[in-house]
Amino acid sequence: MPIYEYQCKDCGEEFERLMPLSSPTAPDCPKCSGRNVKKKISRPASGKSGCGSCSSTSCSSCSTTRHS
Repeated sequence: MPIYEYQCKDCGEEFERLMPLSSPTAPDCPKCSGRNVKKKISRPASGKSGCGSCSSTSCSSCSTTRHS
């Protein structure tokens, strides 16, 4: 199941949910229980390179020296 990012249009809360592909509706907001929730467009994860928190093969923003 993929993880989707959502934002509540009523209170502005941003949250993630593990949702099945077949789910036609967005979940209710965990903060205000509102139903005016929209799916955010997010960048897909890539497993090609990087330290896990970035996509660089020469990361200078973390302490990881081994990159895949």
